[in-house]
Amino acid sequence: MDTAINTQEWEKLTYKEKNHQLFLREKALLAGFLEHGAISQTQHDKSFHDLIEKMGEQA
Repeated sequence: MDTAINTQEWEKLTYKEKNHQLFLREKALLAGFLEHGAISQTQHDKSFHDLIEKMGEQA
């Protein structure tokens, strides 16, 4: 998943859209940690659940 966004596009986003982009980056980071064995499935699931709650997102 490519979540890269350039500076001009970023500046045009609303606060809510920026938070959603941050959520997507964090979600991808967690998936990468899991994929490379840096965290367990249990750790991933707990962190992802916490991320969803704290950022007001949906799975």
